[in-house]
Amino acid sequence: MISDLAAAARSLRYAGFDAVREFASRTYYGLRSHSTPDPILDAEWDMLVVLDACRADVFADVVGGGEYDFDSGGTATSPASTSTEWLTAVLGSASDDALADVSYVTGNPYSSRTIDTSRLGGYEAVWEYGWDDAQGTIPPGPVTDAAIRAGRTHDTDRLIVHYMQPHFPTVFDADSGGVALDDWGDQPMSVWEQLRFGRRSVADAWRDYERNLEVVLEDVAVLRSNVDADRTVLTADHGNAFGEHAIYGHPGGVDVPALREVPWCETTASDERTREPSGGRGGSVEATDASVVDDRLEQLGYKT
Repeated sequence: MISDLAAAARSLRYAGFDAVREFASRTYYGLRSHSTPDPILDAEWDMLVVLDACRADVFADVVGGGEYDFDSGGTATSPASTSTEWLTAVLGSASDDALADVSYVTGNPYSSRTIDTSRLGGYEAVWEYGWDDAQGTIPPGPVTDAAIRAGRTHDTDRLIVHYMQPHFPTVFDADSGGVALDDWGDQPMSVWEQLRFGRRSVADAWRDYERNLEVVLEDVAVLRSNVDADRTVLTADHGNAFGEHAIYGHPGGVDVPALREVPWCETTASDERTREPSGGRGGSVEATDASVVDDRLEQLGYKT
Protein backbone atom coordinates (compact mmCIF):
# COMPACT_ATOMS: atom_id res chain seq x y z
CA MET A 1 0.00 0.00 0.00
CA ILE A 2 2.80 2.42 0.90
CA SER A 3 4.64 1.67 -2.35
CA ASP A 4 1.41 2.20 -4.32
CA LEU A 5 0.85 5.58 -2.66
CA ALA A 6 4.46 6.56 -3.32
CA ALA A 7 4.10 5.61 -6.98
CA ALA A 8 0.88 7.60 -7.24
CA ALA A 9 2.51 10.65 -5.64
CA ARG A 10 5.46 10.38 -8.01
CA SER A 11 3.14 10.15 -11.01
CA LEU A 12 1.22 13.23 -9.91
CA ARG A 13 4.44 15.13 -9.35
CA TYR A 14 5.93 14.42 -12.77
CA ALA A 15 2.90 13.73 -14.96
CA GLY A 16 0.17 15.89 -13.44
CA PHE A 17 -3.18 15.43 -15.17
CA ASP A 18 -1.76 12.66 -17.38
CA ALA A 19 -1.42 10.53 -14.24
CA VAL A 20 -5.13 10.97 -13.52
CA ARG A 21 -5.91 10.07 -17.14
CA GLU A 22 -3.82 6.91 -16.90
CA PHE A 23 -5.54 5.87 -13.67
CA ALA A 24 -8.95 6.42 -15.25
CA SER A 25 -7.94 4.47 -18.34
CA ARG A 26 -6.64 1.52 -16.31
CA THR A 27 -9.87 1.45 -14.34
CA TYR A 28 -12.06 1.66 -17.44
CA TYR A 29 -10.26 -1.06 -19.41
CA GLY A 30 -10.10 -3.22 -16.32
CA LEU A 31 -13.85 -3.07 -15.77
CA ARG A 32 -14.82 -3.59 -19.42
CA SER A 33 -12.82 -6.78 -20.02
CA HIS A 34 -14.43 -8.63 -22.91
CA SER A 35 -11.66 -10.62 -24.63
CA THR A 36 -12.05 -14.38 -24.92
CA PRO A 37 -8.65 -15.98 -24.22
CA ASP A 38 -7.36 -18.64 -26.57
CA PRO A 39 -6.66 -22.03 -24.97
CA ILE A 40 -3.04 -22.70 -24.14
CA LEU A 41 -2.72 -26.07 -22.44
CA ASP A 42 -5.47 -27.42 -24.69
CA ALA A 43 -3.60 -26.35 -27.83
CA GLU A 44 -1.40 -28.81 -29.71
CA TRP A 45 2.27 -28.31 -28.87
CA ASP A 46 5.22 -30.26 -27.52
CA MET A 47 7.31 -27.23 -26.54
CA LEU A 48 5.85 -23.83 -25.66
CA VAL A 49 8.40 -21.00 -25.68
CA VAL A 50 7.12 -18.01 -23.69
CA LEU A 51 8.75 -14.66 -24.47
CA ASP A 52 7.91 -12.48 -21.50
CA ALA A 53 6.04 -9.26 -22.32
CA CYS A 54 6.31 -9.71 -26.11
CA ARG A 55 3.80 -7.80 -28.20
CA ALA A 56 2.47 -9.51 -31.31
CA ASP A 57 3.31 -6.57 -33.56
CA VAL A 58 6.91 -6.25 -32.41
CA PHE A 59 7.37 -10.00 -32.90
CA ALA A 60 5.99 -9.70 -36.44
CA ASP A 61 8.24 -6.72 -37.21
CA VAL A 62 11.42 -8.35 -35.90
CA VAL A 63 10.80 -11.76 -37.45
CA GLY A 64 9.61 -10.25 -40.72
CA GLY A 65 12.70 -8.07 -40.97
CA GLY A 66 15.24 -10.72 -39.94
CA GLU A 67 16.73 -13.94 -41.25
CA TYR A 68 14.73 -16.57 -39.38
CA ASP A 69 13.69 -20.03 -40.52
CA PHE A 70 10.10 -19.41 -39.47
CA ASP A 71 7.59 -16.69 -40.23
CA SER A 72 5.82 -14.49 -37.71
CA GLY A 73 2.82 -16.82 -37.59
CA GLY A 74 -0.46 -15.62 -36.19
CA THR A 75 -1.66 -14.13 -32.94
CA ALA A 76 -3.47 -15.35 -29.86
CA THR A 77 -5.44 -13.65 -27.11
CA SER A 78 -3.71 -13.99 -23.76
CA PRO A 79 -5.75 -14.56 -20.60
CA ALA A 80 -3.57 -12.03 -18.80
CA SER A 81 -1.86 -8.66 -18.78
CA THR A 82 0.74 -9.72 -16.17
CA SER A 83 2.87 -12.79 -15.55
CA THR A 84 1.09 -13.65 -12.31
CA GLU A 85 -2.28 -13.59 -14.05
CA TRP A 86 -0.92 -15.78 -16.84
CA LEU A 87 0.61 -18.31 -14.46
CA THR A 88 -2.62 -18.50 -12.49
CA ALA A 89 -4.81 -18.83 -15.58
CA VAL A 90 -2.65 -21.35 -17.43
CA LEU A 91 -0.95 -23.44 -14.75
CA GLY A 92 -2.75 -22.58 -11.53
CA SER A 93 -6.16 -23.65 -12.79
CA ALA A 94 -5.06 -26.75 -14.72
CA SER A 95 -5.84 -30.29 -13.59
CA ASP A 96 -3.25 -32.46 -11.87
CA ASP A 97 -3.23 -34.82 -14.86
CA ALA A 98 -2.53 -31.99 -17.29
CA LEU A 99 0.32 -30.58 -15.19
CA ALA A 100 1.89 -33.98 -14.54
CA ASP A 101 2.80 -34.12 -18.23
CA VAL A 102 4.42 -30.64 -18.25
CA SER A 103 7.96 -29.58 -17.39
CA TYR A 104 8.32 -25.85 -16.71
CA VAL A 105 11.71 -24.16 -17.07
CA THR A 106 11.50 -20.50 -16.11
CA GLY A 107 13.45 -17.32 -15.61
CA ASN A 108 10.44 -15.56 -14.09
CA PRO A 109 10.66 -15.05 -10.29
CA TYR A 110 6.87 -14.90 -9.94
CA SER A 111 6.72 -18.66 -10.46
CA SER A 112 7.75 -19.32 -6.86
CA ARG A 113 4.84 -17.44 -5.31
CA THR A 114 2.05 -17.90 -7.86
CA ILE A 115 1.68 -21.62 -8.58
CA ASP A 116 2.08 -24.94 -6.77
CA THR A 117 5.13 -26.20 -8.64
CA SER A 118 4.92 -29.62 -6.99
CA ARG A 119 2.00 -30.42 -9.31
CA LEU A 120 4.22 -30.11 -12.38
CA GLY A 121 5.94 -33.10 -13.91
CA GLY A 122 9.18 -31.11 -13.85
CA TYR A 123 10.19 -27.65 -12.67
CA GLU A 124 13.39 -25.62 -12.79
CA ALA A 125 13.55 -22.08 -11.43
CA VAL A 126 16.55 -20.83 -13.39
CA TRP A 127 16.25 -17.36 -11.86
CA GLU A 128 17.35 -18.84 -8.52
CA TYR A 129 20.89 -19.46 -9.76
CA GLY A 130 21.18 -17.77 -13.17
CA TRP A 131 20.36 -14.20 -12.15
CA ASP A 132 22.77 -11.46 -13.24
CA ASP A 133 22.77 -8.76 -10.56
CA ALA A 134 24.72 -6.35 -12.75
CA GLN A 135 22.08 -6.51 -15.46
CA GLY A 136 19.19 -6.69 -13.04
CA THR A 137 17.62 -9.62 -14.87
CA ILE A 138 18.31 -13.16 -16.02
CA PRO A 139 19.85 -13.32 -19.51
CA PRO A 140 18.52 -15.96 -21.90
CA GLY A 141 21.59 -18.22 -21.87
CA PRO A 142 20.99 -19.99 -18.53
CA VAL A 143 17.34 -20.56 -19.45
CA THR A 144 18.35 -22.11 -22.76
CA ASP A 145 20.82 -24.47 -21.09
CA ALA A 146 18.27 -25.52 -18.48
CA ALA A 147 15.66 -26.13 -21.17
CA ILE A 148 18.04 -28.27 -23.20
CA ARG A 149 18.80 -30.37 -20.12
CA ALA A 150 15.09 -30.73 -19.42
CA GLY A 151 14.31 -31.65 -23.00
CA ARG A 152 16.92 -34.40 -22.97
CA THR A 153 16.30 -35.83 -19.51
CA HIS A 154 12.73 -35.18 -18.34
CA ASP A 155 10.08 -37.85 -18.85
CA THR A 156 7.23 -35.44 -19.55
CA ASP A 157 5.81 -35.06 -23.06
CA ARG A 158 5.46 -31.28 -22.89
CA LEU A 159 7.96 -28.54 -22.10
CA ILE A 160 7.30 -24.87 -21.30
CA VAL A 161 10.34 -22.58 -21.55
CA HIS A 162 9.78 -19.11 -20.09
CA TYR A 163 12.39 -16.50 -21.06
CA MET A 164 12.41 -13.08 -19.39
CA GLN A 165 13.15 -11.19 -22.63
CA PRO A 166 12.00 -8.99 -24.29
CA HIS A 167 10.83 -7.72 -20.86
CA PHE A 168 12.89 -4.76 -19.69
CA PRO A 169 15.64 -4.18 -18.58
CA THR A 170 17.22 -4.57 -21.98
CA VAL A 171 20.31 -6.70 -22.58
CA PHE A 172 22.41 -6.60 -25.72
CA ASP A 173 25.89 -6.71 -27.20
CA ALA A 174 25.99 -5.92 -30.88
CA ASP A 175 29.59 -7.11 -31.37
CA SER A 176 29.84 -10.52 -29.75
CA GLY A 177 26.26 -11.73 -29.68
CA GLY A 178 26.44 -11.96 -25.91
CA VAL A 179 24.58 -9.84 -23.38
CA ALA A 180 25.78 -6.80 -21.48
CA LEU A 181 24.39 -4.12 -19.22
CA ASP A 182 22.45 -1.63 -21.31
CA ASP A 183 21.67 2.03 -20.95
CA TRP A 184 18.50 1.45 -18.95
CA GLY A 185 20.18 -0.29 -16.05
CA ASP A 186 21.68 2.80 -14.46
CA GLN A 187 18.54 4.92 -14.67
CA PRO A 188 16.73 5.75 -11.41
CA MET A 189 13.37 5.52 -13.19
CA SER A 190 11.95 2.48 -14.92
CA VAL A 191 11.53 2.68 -18.68
CA TRP A 192 7.78 3.10 -18.19
CA GLU A 193 8.27 6.01 -15.81
CA GLN A 194 10.66 7.60 -18.28
CA LEU A 195 8.05 7.32 -21.02
CA ARG A 196 5.22 8.43 -18.75
CA PHE A 197 7.10 11.52 -17.58
CA GLY A 198 8.51 12.46 -20.99
CA ARG A 199 12.10 11.57 -20.08
CA ARG A 200 12.45 9.08 -22.97
CA SER A 201 10.90 8.88 -26.41
CA VAL A 202 8.70 5.99 -27.46
CA ALA A 203 10.94 5.49 -30.51
CA ASP A 204 14.02 4.95 -28.33
CA ALA A 205 12.23 2.53 -26.02
CA TRP A 206 10.68 0.65 -28.93
CA ARG A 207 14.09 0.26 -30.60
CA ASP A 208 15.63 -1.28 -27.49
CA TYR A 209 12.55 -3.46 -27.02
CA GLU A 210 13.12 -4.86 -30.52
CA ARG A 211 16.81 -5.39 -29.85
CA ASN A 212 15.98 -7.26 -26.67
CA LEU A 213 13.70 -9.56 -28.66
CA GLU A 214 16.45 -10.14 -31.21
CA VAL A 215 18.77 -11.24 -28.39
CA VAL A 216 16.37 -13.83 -27.02
CA LEU A 217 15.49 -15.11 -30.50
CA GLU A 218 19.17 -15.97 -30.96
CA ASP A 219 18.86 -18.25 -27.95
CA VAL A 220 15.57 -19.64 -29.18
CA ALA A 221 17.42 -20.72 -32.34
CA VAL A 222 19.93 -22.61 -30.18
CA LEU A 223 17.11 -24.17 -28.19
CA ARG A 224 15.32 -25.34 -31.33
CA SER A 225 18.50 -27.06 -32.51
CA ASN A 226 18.93 -28.96 -29.25
CA VAL A 227 15.48 -30.18 -28.21
CA ASP A 228 13.20 -32.62 -30.02
CA ALA A 229 9.76 -31.01 -30.33
CA ASP A 230 7.89 -31.51 -33.58
CA ARG A 231 5.24 -29.02 -32.52
CA THR A 232 6.93 -25.93 -31.10
CA VAL A 233 5.05 -22.70 -30.43
CA LEU A 234 6.55 -19.27 -29.72
CA THR A 235 4.20 -17.04 -27.75
CA ALA A 236 4.08 -14.59 -24.81
CA ASP A 237 2.38 -14.31 -21.45
CA HIS A 238 1.28 -10.73 -22.20
CA GLY A 239 2.36 -7.64 -24.12
CA ASN A 240 3.40 -4.10 -23.22
CA ALA A 241 1.64 -0.76 -23.61
CA PHE A 242 3.67 2.18 -24.92
CA GLY A 243 1.11 4.85 -24.14
CA GLU A 244 -1.89 3.37 -25.93
CA HIS A 245 -5.03 4.47 -24.07
CA ALA A 246 -2.67 6.41 -21.75
CA ILE A 247 -1.34 3.11 -20.37
CA TYR A 248 2.33 2.21 -19.90
CA GLY A 249 3.87 -1.17 -19.16
CA HIS A 250 1.58 -4.06 -18.28
CA PRO A 251 -0.70 -3.31 -15.32
CA GLY A 252 -2.85 -6.15 -14.08
CA GLY A 253 -6.41 -6.76 -15.13
CA VAL A 254 -6.33 -4.43 -18.14
CA ASP A 255 -7.90 -5.58 -21.40
CA VAL A 256 -6.40 -3.70 -24.35
CA PRO A 257 -4.86 -5.22 -27.52
CA ALA A 258 -1.34 -4.00 -26.68
CA LEU A 259 -1.43 -6.21 -23.57
CA ARG A 260 -3.62 -9.14 -24.60
CA GLU A 261 -2.63 -9.75 -28.24
CA VAL A 262 0.45 -12.00 -28.28
CA PRO A 263 2.36 -13.97 -30.93
CA TRP A 264 1.38 -17.53 -31.78
CA CYS A 265 4.10 -18.85 -34.06
CA GLU A 266 4.10 -22.56 -34.87
CA THR A 267 7.42 -24.09 -35.84
CA THR A 268 9.54 -27.17 -35.10
CA ALA A 269 12.60 -28.17 -33.08
CA SER A 270 15.08 -31.02 -33.50
CA ASP A 271 17.98 -32.05 -31.27
CA GLU A 272 21.06 -31.86 -33.47
CA ARG A 273 23.38 -31.87 -30.43
CA THR A 274 25.02 -28.61 -31.40
CA ARG A 275 25.25 -27.52 -27.76
CA GLU A 276 26.14 -29.22 -24.52
CA PRO A 277 24.43 -27.20 -21.79
CA SER A 278 26.57 -25.76 -19.05
CA GLY A 279 25.79 -24.39 -15.62
CA GLY A 280 22.85 -25.52 -13.58
CA ARG A 281 22.21 -25.08 -9.91
CA GLY A 282 25.55 -26.51 -8.81
CA GLY A 283 26.76 -25.04 -5.55
CA SER A 284 24.96 -21.74 -5.89
CA VAL A 285 23.40 -19.90 -3.00
CA GLU A 286 19.71 -20.64 -2.44
CA ALA A 287 17.69 -17.67 -3.62
CA THR A 288 14.13 -18.47 -2.67
CA ASP A 289 14.01 -16.20 0.40
CA ALA A 290 11.06 -13.82 0.04
CA SER A 291 13.28 -10.74 0.31
CA VAL A 292 15.48 -12.01 -2.53
CA VAL A 293 12.44 -12.63 -4.71
CA ASP A 294 11.18 -9.12 -3.95
CA ASP A 295 14.57 -7.63 -4.81
CA ARG A 296 14.70 -9.39 -8.16
CA LEU A 297 11.18 -8.41 -9.04
CA GLU A 298 12.05 -4.81 -8.22
CA GLN A 299 15.06 -5.01 -10.55
CA LEU A 300 12.63 -6.02 -13.29
CA GLY A 301 10.66 -2.84 -12.64
CA TYR A 302 8.03 -4.11 -10.21
CA LYS A 303 7.41 -2.21 -6.98
CA THR A 304 7.07 -4.90 -4.29
